[in-house]
Amino acid sequence: MQSAVARLHSAFVFCGVQMSEKRDYYEVLGVSRNASQDEIKRAYRRLARQYHPDVNKHNPDAEARFKEINEAYQVLSDPEKREIYDRYGHRGLDPNYTSGYGGIEDFGDFGFTDIFDMFFGTGTRTATRRSRPRAEPGSDVRCEIEITLEEAARGTQREITFERMELCRACAGTGTQPGTRPEVCGLCGGSGQVRQQQHSFFGTQIRISTCPRCHGEGRVVGSPCHQCRGQGRVRGTVTRTIDIPAGVDTGMQIRIPGEGDAGLRGGPRGDLLVGVHVLPHKVFERRGNDLWCRLTISFPLAALGGHVEVPTIDGTETLYVAPGTQSGETYSLRGRGMPDPTRGTRGDLHVLIHVQTPTHLTEEQKELLRKFARLQGENINHEEDKKSFFERVRDALDGL
Repeated sequence: MQSAVARLHSAFVFCGVQMSEKRDYYEVLGVSRNASQDEIKRAYRRLARQYHPDVNKHNPDAEARFKEINEAYQVLSDPEKREIYDRYGHRGLDPNYTSGYGGIEDFGDFGFTDIFDMFFGTGTRTATRRSRPRAEPGSDVRCEIEITLEEAARGTQREITFERMELCRACAGTGTQPGTRPEVCGLCGGSGQVRQQQHSFFGTQIRISTCPRCHGEGRVVGSPCHQCRGQGRVRGTVTRTIDIPAGVDTGMQIRIPGEGDAGLRGGPRGDLLVGVHVLPHKVFERRGNDLWCRLTISFPLAALGGHVEVPTIDGTETLYVAPGTQSGETYSLRGRGMPDPTRGTRGDLHVLIHVQTPTHLTEEQKELLRKFARLQGENINHEEDKKSFFERVRDALDGL
């Protein structure tokens, strides 16, 4: 058993757990862990002057001490590096260290059970795999267009210009300078996650979090592309001709697949979403797939009935008006409304009738109407029309 434990200890050393110990960077600079950037800078300047090799030519340890001070300052003066160091120590800044910091994945590509399986023949070998950066689809792009009611009824084509994210041509979307490529993150080993092992009274706990260096991507850009600044994409303007189906209405969206933002790491493009706004019409009012219009007819036509031309979205149509039609009555023409963009059917056209009262009648027209009124049994007193305004006022005063 003792020899087995010795072999296990050797395996731990082999797997990199026993690392060369470095002094704590805060201890090197002689500052507290909550020291401000100004305090760190002052401590560095004081120690750098004290241990500079030019000042200590006869002290062989001064150069090593000076390098140690510089190394500590380079980390603690950088907020991102300092955060990583505070959370993971020296291992978090070691580019050759590719494990998950505490827990099973501290042994590189071997799990904890792999060690026991190797030396004791127990357990199941469960090698930890490094995840590859996942492809990320591009976002959808939205734009708006305006069309007339006639265009909405028949369907049309429209040329639109919009902005979207394009793959950077200089780096082909990699985000790195030509001739270079993204590097595996030395903090998480390409997995995009880091693991912290904490010991407490209740046992050992392992906490998994997103890698703060690569932000979960598993790769870091060492030499960013100058054109896209390491993003792999740049904003561009494109022009496309899109088909607008018949029957679209205000508030609807037309989806054009694959015309949105370019994806990341080989991901597919997003879609283009075109919002439609149908302009108001001077004749028709749209209600769903039905159209409404107002038609004014004469009193004789309303009384006697007859045929009249009415406007439709496709031209004109002959409508028969029944005798005795009153204002406010509605006639419907089947299938003369807007097409349904999904079912292929069409709505109706509803014609709201308004009977126009004649004005500026001739004496002959008036007499004919009086005769018509008498035939209807009505006694219309038209003598008031012959009196002047002052005569009507006088008559009204006499009646008081």
